[in-house]
Amino acid sequence: MIREATPGDVPAILAMIGELAAYERSAEAAQATEPQLKEALFGDHPAAFALIAEAAGEAAAAPVGFALWFRNFSTWTGTHGVYLEDLYVRPEARGGGHGKALLAALAEICVARGYQRFEWSVLDWNEPSIGFYRSIGAQPMDEWTVFRLTGDALQHLAATARVNGA
Repeated sequence: MIREATPGDVPAILAMIGELAAYERSAEAAQATEPQLKEALFGDHPAAFALIAEAAGEAAAAPVGFALWFRNFSTWTGTHGVYLEDLYVRPEARGGGHGKALLAALAEICVARGYQRFEWSVLDWNEPSIGFYRSIGAQPMDEWTVFRLTGDALQHLAATARVNGA
């Protein structure tokens, strides 16, 4: 069963973010807090959204997976799209169709809202996920490389900004 996340899901989502970070060999990088996540998902101006996967037929079942996403925008298509930040299914629930159901629910959101793109990133070494994504028809963007600014480099570039009125 797939449903929209509620504020009561924040502790479970945060726990699964930690599990995902550990799986991706970056546990130390997962520093988000419950208040941050609650504000991002359910504050006055939500920056992100989440879906929860629960095991079918279990009353008051604990979440077994989640998808956290946000809207992006394509200047080429002139429409919003969905960027999937995190997709995670707990190991004991893998193979039960939860990951595909979460992706299908996000695809349905795209189609219903007229969004023309649904995108995400995957680590190069994560062959099981890459195989799964290819099996549902997703194609890698081989000609594109993701860049990121953080820490001192981000601070340094920000210090060079010249913004009118600031």
